[in-house]
Amino acid sequence: MKSFKGSGAHKFTESPVLQLRLPAWRSRFMGILILSALVLLIGRSFYLQILRNDFLQGKGELRYKRELEISASRGRISDRNGEILAVSTPMASVWAIPAEARLSQNEIKRLAGLIELSARDLTLRLASEKSFVFLKRQLPPDIGEKVAALKLRGIGIDKEYRRYYPTGEMAAHVVGFTGVDDKGLEGVELAFDAQLSGKPGSRSVIRDRRGQIVEDAGSIHFPKDGKDTRLSLDMRVQYLAYSQLKQVIADTRAKAGSVVVVDARTGEIIALSNWPTYNPNNRELLSGTQLRNRAITDTYEPGSVIKPFTAALALENEKVRFDTPINCAPGKLTIGTATISDPRPHGTLSVAQVIQKSSNVGSAKIARMLSAKEMWGMLDSIGFGHVTHLGFPGEVSGRMRPWKSWLPIEQATISYGHGFSVSLVQLAKAYTVFARDGDLIPLSLIRLESPPLKTTQVFSPQTVREVRAMLEMAVQPGGTAPKVRIPGYRVAGKTGTAHKVEGGHYAKNKYVASFAGFAPASDPRFVVAVMIDEPEGNMHFGGSVAGPVFTRVMSGLLRLYSVPQDSPSPAEGMHVVQNSGHLSAVRDEERL
Repeated sequence: MKSFKGSGAHKFTESPVLQLRLPAWRSRFMGILILSALVLLIGRSFYLQILRNDFLQGKGELRYKRELEISASRGRISDRNGEILAVSTPMASVWAIPAEARLSQNEIKRLAGLIELSARDLTLRLASEKSFVFLKRQLPPDIGEKVAALKLRGIGIDKEYRRYYPTGEMAAHVVGFTGVDDKGLEGVELAFDAQLSGKPGSRSVIRDRRGQIVEDAGSIHFPKDGKDTRLSLDMRVQYLAYSQLKQVIADTRAKAGSVVVVDARTGEIIALSNWPTYNPNNRELLSGTQLRNRAITDTYEPGSVIKPFTAALALENEKVRFDTPINCAPGKLTIGTATISDPRPHGTLSVAQVIQKSSNVGSAKIARMLSAKEMWGMLDSIGFGHVTHLGFPGEVSGRMRPWKSWLPIEQATISYGHGFSVSLVQLAKAYTVFARDGDLIPLSLIRLESPPLKTTQVFSPQTVREVRAMLEMAVQPGGTAPKVRIPGYRVAGKTGTAHKVEGGHYAKNKYVASFAGFAPASDPRFVVAVMIDEPEGNMHFGGSVAGPVFTRVMSGLLRLYSVPQDSPSPAEGMHVVQNSGHLSAVRDEERL
C-alpha cells in the first residue's frame, strides 16, 4: 500500500473527501438562529423573574404559604350598671383546601362524625373547585381540637367568635344580633358595628403537604379588639317593662305592644320593650314580625295623647287660659261634611276639663283659635315628622302633611291625634317637654355621664306647669284614667284610644290603646309611654289597657331609683283649680 509521506504528500485532514462544501450563508443563518433563541430565553427569564416576579412568587407561595386572619374579639355590650347583654365566646371553624384534601373513606367518616355532617355532604364540599372552603363554622373549641388531632391533609382549624346574649328575648330588639361572620345585622349590633367590630390581625405561616402549620413565615399583625359599649338601659327596669307588656298582651289578646321609659333629666332611654319578641341565641324560626323594633319602626295615629300639646299651644299664644270655658254641647261638631263627636256628650268645660275628660269637640274648638301654620310648627318643633337620631336601622319619621295642605277638618282632627302618625319613641320624647320646663331634650341609647347641654325650648315653664296640672286631673276621679295612681306619688298623664287605619279607612273594631305620662308630678323624673296594638273585646281603651301597664312600670321604677314621694297620703287625690290667675293644688277633703 502506498502511503502519503514526504513534503509533497497531502495531510489526512486536508483530504478532499473531508472538506465541507456547504454555502456560507447557512452557517451564518444557524448562528443568528441560535443567538436569537438565546436572546429569547434571556428575555423570557427577565420577564418571569423581574417583571412577573410577584405573580409567580405568589403562585408558588400558594402551595406552601398562607395568610391566616386572626379574628378580633367583638366589644361587649352592657347595660348602664355593667350587666352583660352581649359577649363574644371563642369558637372553632373547620376549613379545607379541596385540591390538597385527598382523604380516605375512613378519614371522611371520622371527620364528618366530628363536625356533624353526612359523609356525602362532606365529600361534595371536598370536591369543590374553589381554592378554599369552610366545612363547618361555630364549633365548640374542644371539637376543633379533636379535628386538629386527626392531622388530615388539606384540613385546617381557625379560631373565631360567636356572639352570646345572656338576657335573651328581654332586650332583643335593642341589642340586636350578629351573623355568622360576627358582623352586626340588627339593633345596637348593627347601629354601632364599626366600634364594636374592631380590626382583625393576620399571620403568615408555612404549611406542609398535609396542610399542617410547620412554621411562621413573617411578622404577626395583632388584632385590635372592638370597643365595649355601655347602653342607657337598666335591665331591672327592662325586665319590668317586658314582663308587664307580655302580661297585658296575653290578657287582652292584643296583636302587639311597646313600652318606652325615658329619664326626663338626661334623655336616656332606661327601657325599651316590644312584643312579640325573639331569642337572639336561637334564630332558626324567626319571622319578620318578631324582628321589628316596633317602638322605633312602626307608626300609628296617637289619638288623645296629643290633646295636651294643642292646649299648651293655645295657652302659650294666650288664646285661652286654664279655666277658659269651652262649649262642648251637644257632644258633636260638624265641619264641612264631617262630624266630630265625643264618646259621651259634655256641656261647657274649662280648658283643663277638656284635657281631663278628653273631649274631641273641645280640642277641635281650641284648635280653631290657632292657625294651621302655628299647629304644624309646634308639632314639628317637638319632633313629630322627624327621626329621633338614635342610630337604629329602620327608624321612621312618621307622617305629617305640610300645613298649607290642611283642610279645616284635618286641623280639627290633628288637634286630638288623628290625621298624622308617630312612633312610640317620638311620643315619649315629646312628653319630656311637660316633664321638664318646656324644653325638648335629645334621646340617647348610650349611657351619658352628664345631661346634654343643648335643648330646644318649645313652651314656657308657666305653660308647662298649667298643662302638667291638667294631666294630673286626667288621672284623678272624673278623668279618663282614674286607676292610674301610685301610692305616695303624684302622677300626670294622658290616655289615647284611636281607630286603626287600614286601606285608607278607619277600621271599625280595631284600636290602638296608649298612655303617656310622668312622675312624680311635682318634680318629674321619668316618662313612660305605652302602646297596645289591637286589644280585643271591650277592653280597648287607653285608660283600661295601657294605663295599668304604665302604673306598674312607673311604680317599680320609682322605688328602684328611690325617688322621694311627693304625696302625703296614698289615697289622697289632688285637684287643680284657677284662683285669682294662679294655680293652687287643693286636697279632696278641703274642696268638700
